[in-house]
Amino acid sequence: MAGIYLHIPFCRQACHYCNFHFSTSMGLKEDFLKGLLTEIALRQDYLDHLPVNTIYFGGGTPSLLEQKELDAILDEIHKCFPVSSDAEITFEVNPDDVTREKLIGWKHSGINRLSMGVQSFYEEDLIWMNRAHNSTQALDSIKMVQDAGFDNLTIDLIYGSPGLSDTKWERNVRQAIELQIPHLSCYALTVEPGTALDKMIAKKKSIPVHSDDQARQFLLLMDWLEKDGFEHYEISNFAKPGMHSRHNSNYWSGATYLGLGPSAHSYNGISRQWNVANNMKYIQSLEIMKIPFESETLTPANRHNEFVMVNLRKKEGINKSLFETLFGHEQLLRLSEGLTKYL
Repeated sequence: MAGIYLHIPFCRQACHYCNFHFSTSMGLKEDFLKGLLTEIALRQDYLDHLPVNTIYFGGGTPSLLEQKELDAILDEIHKCFPVSSDAEITFEVNPDDVTREKLIGWKHSGINRLSMGVQSFYEEDLIWMNRAHNSTQALDSIKMVQDAGFDNLTIDLIYGSPGLSDTKWERNVRQAIELQIPHLSCYALTVEPGTALDKMIAKKKSIPVHSDDQARQFLLLMDWLEKDGFEHYEISNFAKPGMHSRHNSNYWSGATYLGLGPSAHSYNGISRQWNVANNMKYIQSLEIMKIPFESETLTPANRHNEFVMVNLRKKEGINKSLFETLFGHEQLLRLSEGLTKYL
C-alpha cells in the first residue's frame, strides 16, 4: 500500500496567509508539465512496486490544469505504477475554477474525491484573505459538485482569524452542515513568517491572531460537529462515517508515499526526500534527466519519534502492537513509561 502526491505549483493570486510553494505566473506551466512527466517516469521504482491506493493532487491550484494536462499526468502514472482499481484520487479545486464541463472531465479522468478551498462563506473574510473566489461562487460550486455526482467532497474552513466572532464561525460551520458536506478540514489561521499576513500584522494593518480565541473556536467546532455525527478522526479533520481521507490517513499511519513536483516530499520508512522548491531549477534539472531532491536517512530514533508524532494526530492514537513490531518490546515499555506522566 502506497500513495502518490503531485504538487501543482501555480495559483491565480497569493492568499495573504499562504506559505506553500507556488507561482502566480503561468509562463513556466508547459515546461513544468514536461518535467513532471519526466519525473514520474524516473521515479517508477521508488515505491518498490507496491500497489498505489491513493493519488492526491495538491498545490498550488490543481484545478488550473487543463483537461488534456490532467489526463497526460494520470496516463503516465498508470503507465509507471500499479494503481489499484479502487484507488482514491483526490483533486484540490478552488470554487472559481469549478464548471459543469470541468466536473464531467474530472470524473471521466478517474477523479473520485474533490477537496475545495472554501475557507469561509463570508464575502468580507474572503476579501481579507485575498481569495480568488467570492461567497456566491463557493455555494454555487458546491451545488455543481454535488449535482455532478461527486459524493466524496471535502472543504477547507479557517477559524481563529482576526475579528472572527464565535457567532460568525458557527454560521460558517452550520452552512457546511446544511450543505451536507461529508468531510471538513478545519485549520486555525497560522501566521507564517514572510507571508503577506505576517507583514500586515507587523505594520499594524491587521490585528494579531490570538491563540485563546483559536482554542475556544476549536472546542466549539468539536462540539458542533460531534452533535451532527461527524467523527473527529485527526486533529484538523472531521468526517461522516466511511468518509475519512484515505490518502492523509496513510500519511498518519506511516505508509510509504512518493511526492512529485517542486517542493514535494517522499517517504519510504528509511529515508525522507524533498524536491527543490523552485520551478525553474526543477525544470532545468529534469531536462537533463536528474531528479532535483535532497534526502535524509532516518536514524532509529528519527523513525521512532516520527511514528509517535504522526500517530498522536489520530483519534486512535498509537497502535501498541504495530509499535512493538517496528521498534521492539523494550522501546514499547519506555514509551508507555514516558507517557504515563501525561495521562
